[in-house]
Amino acid sequence: MLGSRQRTVAGQALPPQCAVGPLLWCDRKSSRSDGMALITLWRNLCHLADFRVHGTQAALKSRPVNHLNKGVKGHLHTRFSSLQPEPCRMGSHTACGKKFHSENGYNLQPLSEQGFSQVHNWDGLDSNLNSKDEQMFYRKLNSLTSWREVLGFISTQEILPDSMAAGALQRICEVEEGDGEQRLPKEVLENSTFQALCFRFEQQPACLSNTGLVAALQALVLSSHVDHQGRLIQNLVAECQNRLQTGVLETSDLCVLGETLIRLQGPGCVTLEPIIHQLQSKKLETFTPENIVAIYRILQTCAEKRDQHQTFLNMVNNFAPSVVSSLSPKSVNQMLDALMVLDQIQACPLIIKLGKYVVRHVPQFTSEELGKVLEAFRYFGYSDKFFTKALQQYVTSHHLSLTPEIISQVAEYCSRKLIRSKPILNAVAEAFVCHSEKLSPTQISELIEPFGKLNHLPPNAPAFFRKLENVLFTNINHFPPKTLLRVLHSCSLIGCHPVNFMAKIFSPFFLQQLQGEESCVDRLSLAQLTQLFLTALLECPCYKGPKLFPKFQLKSFLTPCCSMETPLDFQLYKYVMTALIELLGARTYFASKVLTPYCYTIDVEIKLDEEGFVLPFTANEDVHKRIALCIDDPNRFCSNGIHLLGKEAIKQRHLGLLGYEVVQVPYHEMEKLKSRHQLVKYLQGKLFSQNSVLAGTLASSQGR
Repeated sequence: MLGSRQRTVAGQALPPQCAVGPLLWCDRKSSRSDGMALITLWRNLCHLADFRVHGTQAALKSRPVNHLNKGVKGHLHTRFSSLQPEPCRMGSHTACGKKFHSENGYNLQPLSEQGFSQVHNWDGLDSNLNSKDEQMFYRKLNSLTSWREVLGFISTQEILPDSMAAGALQRICEVEEGDGEQRLPKEVLENSTFQALCFRFEQQPACLSNTGLVAALQALVLSSHVDHQGRLIQNLVAECQNRLQTGVLETSDLCVLGETLIRLQGPGCVTLEPIIHQLQSKKLETFTPENIVAIYRILQTCAEKRDQHQTFLNMVNNFAPSVVSSLSPKSVNQMLDALMVLDQIQACPLIIKLGKYVVRHVPQFTSEELGKVLEAFRYFGYSDKFFTKALQQYVTSHHLSLTPEIISQVAEYCSRKLIRSKPILNAVAEAFVCHSEKLSPTQISELIEPFGKLNHLPPNAPAFFRKLENVLFTNINHFPPKTLLRVLHSCSLIGCHPVNFMAKIFSPFFLQQLQGEESCVDRLSLAQLTQLFLTALLECPCYKGPKLFPKFQLKSFLTPCCSMETPLDFQLYKYVMTALIELLGARTYFASKVLTPYCYTIDVEIKLDEEGFVLPFTANEDVHKRIALCIDDPNRFCSNGIHLLGKEAIKQRHLGLLGYEVVQVPYHEMEKLKSRHQLVKYLQGKLFSQNSVLAGTLASSQGR
């Protein structure tokens, strides 16, 4: 075996870079040592400026030298996976020089003279490689779209530092994943340049720079066609662990190594804790935005140890807002997802900052990324009018091409945040009509419910509900009972009554299915059933089917866990009550929070006799008219306007059908009043505008 001591040729000392060089090919068995000697001799002589012996070249040509055998190929699998991280762009080049031993005797085609010359130049040292050349290399590398282009490109490089070699290896895997290949083509495995890359990392990992080492390991681990138990990976992992113990790895290297080992060994990797410990000892001010995102991803994989790492998380949460502006759309998405998994609700400044920058990135998000953003916003309770506007533009432009998952997630986001966005809901309705057959029952429920909850009837309502009815008729047995009930109840909230399905949901068989293995039906389902039954009685005179059994009917919709009504705001009620006492003359002329026989609770009830005079609330005789005063605070409206929620709209609609004169007193009208006197006059106009005699009497009494 060739040593590393000083070598001479014709009495001249070889240059230092010739002392050790990577031996990439060897002959089989009897020819192995001769071939290695000839190759090494030729490679070393080529570095001498005054060496020009054509006979030596002819001698080498006349003696074939076999290529790298199955030794490297044995470390490769056929499966392939995508690679996300970009290659690291830092590191120095170090020459490698150990023999590659052929064990399996697998012969590839001999290298051409040009290929040999191109590959052997990789061992040249260039400690002064400038960043401009490095940037040009990576720009060119990332523009290549096939493994042939990548290997052809790097084979023309006179200098290939280890970090660039790792980047080239990673790019090969990336382009193959982009082609949808299930395995690397045979040509890649047998390509001498590709084998040289793998050999270079396997034989002398100690010669690699820190960045080149972790980048090579990352590229190989993320490629599932590489044997994770093979010598190539094991050598790189062992070297990484050695350097981790000595504490020489920088922040970026630690981040790459942590994520790579998680992919290789799982979240339970024992090396992960030392990595996190060393990251904690680094100064956050030196971390790049990519480092911060990587830390969140690493901590996300061990979320069960969140309490143990919470102090470090708090430090990162406080520092992270300073780097948000530099994050890519993908990084913003990953950070939000990690914050959600780690339950960092207290990191409000960071969440708000991320929310503002999400607005800029909405057009660049993939469907999956946008879905994760919506999920995180729902989790943190975050909403923003600028994000809503950006979401409107995105959905209206792409609604027919969006996946069913993202369409249902957008609809659910609007529902959870009570955002009544006409453009979004109309686009969702169009998407449902066009792609309803692609939606699962759960997705259909998530898509339909916002229309009832937000009290919005889309412009294509006839086609929308006709399509829904057809889907239900065809696949009704595939709908879980509670899901079906939610869909039908949502339709009734906006006055589109599911008459053709009421007989089914009031039947004993369906009620038994609804109960399932529980001892009783849950109160939310009972409330929905009761309201649907009231709808059948009050708004569907054509319905002649079975009635809902009394034991499944609630007495009141105003219950803490499953309210079909919004509770009365106490402060707003006190404000109105004071004015009512002044208007009517005494507290005895109106009742508060009155539960009707029809399950609804009225905020304020006022009774009038036949002549229109106010009766005491205790009077039960001579009652000619009942006024239901609805004191509507902001919680009864959609969050982005003054449009009543569906449950409040159906309540007022049903009270009107039950004989009440419904008088709405919304908060946004009372906010304009500057004094109590103005409020009294406002209530007088609302309550007695049609009773001129009583209005005049009240006005004169107030004047006195």
